Amino acid sequence: MPYQEAEAKIFACSQSLALAEKIARHYGIPLGKVDIQRFADGEFRPSFKESIRGRRVFIIGSTFAPTDNLMQMLLMIDAAKRASAQYINAVIPYFGWARQDRKDEPRVPIAAKLVASMLETAGASRVVTMDLHADAIQGFFEIPVDHLYASTLFIPYIQSLNLDNIVIASPDMGGAKRAHAYAKFLKAEVAISYKQRLRPNEVSYMELIGDVKGKNVILVDDLVDTARTLVKATDMLLEKGAESVRACITHPVLSGNAIELIENSNLKELVVTDSIPLKVLSKKIKVLSCAPLFAEVMHNIHSHESISKKFIM
Repeated sequence: MPYQEAEAKIFACSQSLALAEKIARHYGIPLGKVDIQRFADGEFRPSFKESIRGRRVFIIGSTFAPTDNLMQMLLMIDAAKRASAQYINAVIPYFGWARQDRKDEPRVPIAAKLVASMLETAGASRVVTMDLHADAIQGFFEIPVDHLYASTLFIPYIQSLNLDNIVIASPDMGGAKRAHAYAKFLKAEVAISYKQRLRPNEVSYMELIGDVKGKNVILVDDLVDTARTLVKATDMLLEKGAESVRACITHPVLSGNAIELIENSNLKELVVTDSIPLKVLSKKIKVLSCAPLFAEVMHNIHSHESISKKFIM
């Protein structure tokens, strides 16, 4: 009889349990059993409660703050390696620490490279992620990286709005490539916001490149953190004559009072994915689930089928 690879198993880090349950449901198998033992000093130890010997395992966990979330992913990968899993796929919808992807001043770390090295050292044989802060981070790995794009979720949603005179805008120069990719697919114009920062999360100056007068503007970006840039960009676009401003942003980091800022802003709507669970629900924030996307890609990985159709950008 020809050899048939055993069914894959899906496990969740605790920070992404809700998303992992949805992914497993779309994949068509139950979520695997994991126990997290916690010690009095805050240390913890994950353990798999079923055999994974010779199996392909998918470990799902976004690595947003706190650092315990990254540590849990590393420990689960190590446990899977020591339990003789054949393939260990780290599914990281939001790849934290990605904003530190280069030395932009003396004597600072390149945290994204360090995280990549730790994942490999722990025993990951593949990484599946979505909308990295910089595409070049894929080059930090010596293992396969499947870099998915949330545009496969956002573009159908934008089309469903049936808006006229759409302009795709980027809140900074670094997102110009992303904005052009959306605009090309939607046959829309592009506007770019040029900004300067005094320090992280604080914009000192912002100017618009492009015409938005009478247009329905859609801002696209990989993550929203404090939301100050988003709110400032929204006000600037409206001052320049935009008819409306919406935002499609993949990862809802939403630190501090970000949700309050968004609710009190002139932004019509913020559309995000569930790569990071929302701390507080908001009438202005719509969540599109990335679970079907990850489930299909994971299924194709396991059955050695192409996933190229999931790369719109």
